[in-house]
Amino acid sequence: MNFFYLAIALSSIFMSNELLATGQPTEWQIGFQEAGSPLMQRLIDLHDFVFWIITVITIFVFVLLLYVCIKFSAKNNKTPSNTTHNSLLEVAWTLIPVLILVVIAIPSFRLLYDQNDFSKIDMTIKATGYTWYWGYEYPDHDNIAFDSIMLEEDELEEGQPRLLSTDYQLVVPVNTNIKMQITSDPAGVIHSWAVPSLGVKMDAVPGRLNETYFNIKEPGMYYGQCSELCGIGHGFMPISIRAVTNDEFVSWIDTAKEEFASDNNHNFAHK
Repeated sequence: MNFFYLAIALSSIFMSNELLATGQPTEWQIGFQEAGSPLMQRLIDLHDFVFWIITVITIFVFVLLLYVCIKFSAKNNKTPSNTTHNSLLEVAWTLIPVLILVVIAIPSFRLLYDQNDFSKIDMTIKATGYTWYWGYEYPDHDNIAFDSIMLEEDELEEGQPRLLSTDYQLVVPVNTNIKMQITSDPAGVIHSWAVPSLGVKMDAVPGRLNETYFNIKEPGMYYGQCSELCGIGHGFMPISIRAVTNDEFVSWIDTAKEEFASDNNHNFAHK
């Protein structure tokens, strides 16, 4: 069994850059997806930092309990101590947890602030949750708009993941701070726009406009899904994001504008 997990680890090391730039689940994955944005990398780093703190505390408490059970058992401690107070110990077990929480809080609050810092946004995209698919608008680019609907199994092309691929993809440029305005159809229900590899998850609420942002560093495909139990089609609301270079994005915008010029409705985006 150990050789099996070793083989999986080695195979992940030798993955191509193209695969690493694909934000989607992998077989036998037990941790986070490969970070596709700086914010997601910071989330992973904070998680790992807190994990090791928790691990040390757990081991310490276990060893302490084991020591107490043995040292102060009736067999080994026939004359119990009458001690009822120890000022130094009480101060220590109060201050040490406080210091640990402060050490965790500082990077946590910094990350929380940066997740809601919209002072350096380069472009805006609006995502609207419908029953059950996503609609996208580009208000900074002549209000380009289209719907993104999940591909059926017989429509999938080679390399397209099942239940995650859509007919039209959300195309974005790399190295760009992109603000997502997220809402839901006024006549619909609550959805949630979530892309794990980018570290974004925001509820889409009817009548309310929520915001989040991301910055993708590498070109590639990044996938997500609605993560709110929104109804019978909940598992069929995928999010497909295609990150391209800035030159490719400008070219895509020009093509999309021409295609949309023929119809103001949705479903005319370039695949």
